[in-house]
Order: sequence, then structure tokens, then C-alpha cells
Amino acid sequence: MTAIGGASERQASTHLCRAASRNPSSDDRAVIRPFPVPTDEERAFWTGGADGVLLIYRCATCGRWFHPPGPVCPACHSLEVAPRPVSGRATVWAVTVNHQQWFASLPPPYVVAIVELAEQPGLRMLTNVVGCEPEVVRSGMVVDVAFELLADDLWLPVFRPKVSRP
Repeated sequence: MTAIGGASERQASTHLCRAASRNPSSDDRAVIRPFPVPTDEERAFWTGGADGVLLIYRCATCGRWFHPPGPVCPACHSLEVAPRPVSGRATVWAVTVNHQQWFASLPPPYVVAIVELAEQPGLRMLTNVVGCEPEVVRSGMVVDVAFELLADDLWLPVFRPKVSRP
């Protein structure tokens, strides 16, 4: 797992997440990026990047992983659920390249992808694939999680192509 820390990397890479509920002034519109306002269940997902860990909810009763986070297992309806670390390995399941300029700080083109985490078939999340040219991202591509710092305690999980090592 990789932390993305440099300002130029943060500006060059992009992400998709829920916009904050505040209204930025005209001065900071050019520099801010949308950031999440996590619920109690979502907090671990958005803060795990500080430790380089992707935290996904898992049910202690049936063992099923699920995302997005929630207070009840969608499979067995158990309340015995909690965020647990996953490997950070995934496969691109679907991909699109955005060419629309939605925010001044998110220059197109950028990749919006659904990745399937290695822990369980069907465990998918919406994310961005960064660290490569958008046109090289394909379904079936193996990727690893990285984290992009959004604010003091909020980290965005993004994915990078897996680097093969000899």
C-alpha cells in the first residue's frame, strides 16, 4: 500500500467522492477538492489510510465482507459487523475515463473504476485508478490500493497498477 503525499501528485491524480456540505468561497474553489463527511460507520474507511490500511466491513457471524459500510450485514442481518483490514489487492472490474471538467482542481481526463477486492468475489468499490495514463486501464488489470490525503484525518483510497517485481 502506498501513500500519495506530494502536492503535485495530489493535483495530478483525481478521485470521486461525496462533496462536502459546505460552500467554499470563491477563493478556495480553485484549490479544494470534494471531500467526504463520514458517518460513524464510514469513519474507519476514510481514516485507515493514515496507517496505510484499507478498512472494509466484515460480518463476524457469516464472515462476509461488504462495502459500503453499514451497521448490519446485508447477507445475514447480523449486528456483529466491524471494519477489518484487507490486503489492498484488487482487479479492475469496470472502467470509464472522465473527460468533463467538473471541478477546477480535478483536471480531466481521469479514470473512474469499479474494482473487485481480492478478499471476496463481488466485493467491489468505486474508486479512481491513478499513476498511469487513463487509456491503459482495462478490465482485468491488477491494482493495489494507495491513499491520497484529503484533509487532516481523511484519506481517499485510490488504486495504482500493480508493479511486477522480479
